[in-house]
Amino acid sequence: MWKSALNAKNLRLAIASSLILVLMLNTSATHSAEDFSESFQSLTQKHCVKCHGAEEEIYGEVNLQELSLDDLKTNSELLRSLIDVLDLQEMPPEDEPQLAAQDRQLLVMQFQSMLHKSLASERRYLHTPIRRMNRFQYNNAVVDLFDLKCIVFTLPEKMMRDHKGYFQPETGKMAEVVTVGCRPLGKSQMIEPRLMGVAAFPQDLRAEHGYDNRGDHLSLSPLLMEAFLKLGQSIVESPDFTPKNVGIWREFFAAPKADVDQLVEVRHRLKKFLFKAFRQPVAESQLERYIGYVQHQLESGVPFPEAMKSVAAATIASPNFLYLYDKTDVNETSELLDDFELASRLSFFLWGSLPDEMLLELATNGDLSKPEVLDVQVERMLKDKKIKRFCDSFPSQWLQLERIISSVPDRGKYPDFYFSKYRDSMHMMLEPLLLFETVLIENQPITQFIDSDFTYRSILLEEAYGELATKPVDKKRDEVTTLTFHRVPVTDRRNGGLITNAAVMTMTSGPERTQPITRGAWIAGVIFNNPPEPPPANVPALGEKPAEGEEHLTLRERLSLHRERSDCKGCHEQIDPLGFALENYNPIGVWRDEYENGREIDMQGTLFRQHQFNNVIEFKDAILTEKDRFTRALAGHLLSYALARELGAADQIALDEMTQSVIADEYRFQSLIKQIVFSEPFQSKSGPKAHIALE
Repeated sequence: MWKSALNAKNLRLAIASSLILVLMLNTSATHSAEDFSESFQSLTQKHCVKCHGAEEEIYGEVNLQELSLDDLKTNSELLRSLIDVLDLQEMPPEDEPQLAAQDRQLLVMQFQSMLHKSLASERRYLHTPIRRMNRFQYNNAVVDLFDLKCIVFTLPEKMMRDHKGYFQPETGKMAEVVTVGCRPLGKSQMIEPRLMGVAAFPQDLRAEHGYDNRGDHLSLSPLLMEAFLKLGQSIVESPDFTPKNVGIWREFFAAPKADVDQLVEVRHRLKKFLFKAFRQPVAESQLERYIGYVQHQLESGVPFPEAMKSVAAATIASPNFLYLYDKTDVNETSELLDDFELASRLSFFLWGSLPDEMLLELATNGDLSKPEVLDVQVERMLKDKKIKRFCDSFPSQWLQLERIISSVPDRGKYPDFYFSKYRDSMHMMLEPLLLFETVLIENQPITQFIDSDFTYRSILLEEAYGELATKPVDKKRDEVTTLTFHRVPVTDRRNGGLITNAAVMTMTSGPERTQPITRGAWIAGVIFNNPPEPPPANVPALGEKPAEGEEHLTLRERLSLHRERSDCKGCHEQIDPLGFALENYNPIGVWRDEYENGREIDMQGTLFRQHQFNNVIEFKDAILTEKDRFTRALAGHLLSYALARELGAADQIALDEMTQSVIADEYRFQSLIKQIVFSEPFQSKSGPKAHIALE
């Protein structure tokens, strides 16, 4: 059987050249299926088996001698890969005859039609494995369950803290001046009130080209299960776990009045508490076990509040609390979520936590899945302050901002990057995050991510930008514990958006020079959701400094040597133009027109072999010309994050549909969020066999 989504990129490279040659040499687009099949077989034999035959395979695990047209018609992942390489103009290679634009478009439409037909009878979505909460979700869930007035433990993965309450989503407007904290290296400015004596479990790492909530990454080992038991106990035993900090203390932990039957009260309290903790009605037998536990504690002389603390600790260490999963049987088809599953999927997507009482009440009544009700709830959730958790999790992972923490520009060449013992990266990483929050809260078009007409800058960051400062800097402030950012208009389009800010430029550079390949790979993966394959293991990295005799060369000339290898050429054709488009930005994001050796920077190129550009402004214009493609790419990132899994062929059809809806609503960000929630993949679930059937 064919490999599924995990090998999609390999499938592209393995079959694309042969299939495109077949289509190019057909004399008519209206040939019969028999004619097409014969041409396919003969031309595959003639042009492709040298590299993709039975004896030798360079690019993938596909034997083209055994590939038939029927294989193509019945394999949705294979079709999706072919559509991508045609639509992104990755094939044929640059030195092969190219398809005319109208022919390429026609072929894409034909293969899309085949894909839709292959999935018309039933759309089988990939199965999301059972998974535990990640550390960020666990913290939020415990805070919400107990209505804590503090956090549980410090979260290094949370890159920005609101110090003076600028985040007011209910207003639909971002503040002009914001005071924030940044924590790239564990600085004290990010310390928030938290439960003393509670230690966090290890941070969950982001999946490659994915997110830290992926089901295939969040297992629960016996050792970690034991750690969760101890963690739950440490939470309720913290000296800060008091009526002052615990919002539900009176209704759950406080002893009832003397004339109240304690066990009746325990039943009442636990039923409500467990319902919220487990996100679904609690079976009577399960409820009785928890009641019995409390009863045993009380009969042993344990004070009422301590007995309730004990059962609360057991609750937050229970698999019913820790695990996220869909209630599916072992079939090969997809089915709709029930309302409780929908409530959880929605709340963990937008709030990174448990559903609140309103979502659970609507789920209990069977109303949440009604479109008109769901629409109102999404609107409410987007205006709730808990949407800050989405902003604290998704954008930093989407933009891969954790990479800036390990960026170490050479102190000798870039001394201005280092401010006292602190680094400009503290300021840099906040600029794209504040832009993201503003576009979301104000429901602006997502094209602002490419070329915004505003940005947020601190005084130190303005000074660091030099020529690209949005306004003159007349003073310098020593901002260490908190940082003040001002909303400023962007009139020089070399500024603005996510792709040209200092954070991205710095984290995609080495200590002494820029890394166009890294920058190009970042653009391909983040902006177009089309990450390149890792480079071959035996390709040596280009040195930070020019080799002897190469001092006079530009970086483009030095890197051109990599294109001489056949196994490197394809990827370089895709990513090099994207990376060199940003070459005017030095390793810390400062504008330059020439290299240290006096050679002028050459950043011109072509996007998708269609849109020529000669400067970064024209590069942004080229991306904006392809804004529909960017919309679809961002939708793919969001859908993968929302579903906590990789995407498959059936998801791609949904992406096509939601992209058209977002375009019709002028690319508004909240419209995209809603389209994710109302999409069929978001509201569907599949059993494990559905995943196996797609392999």
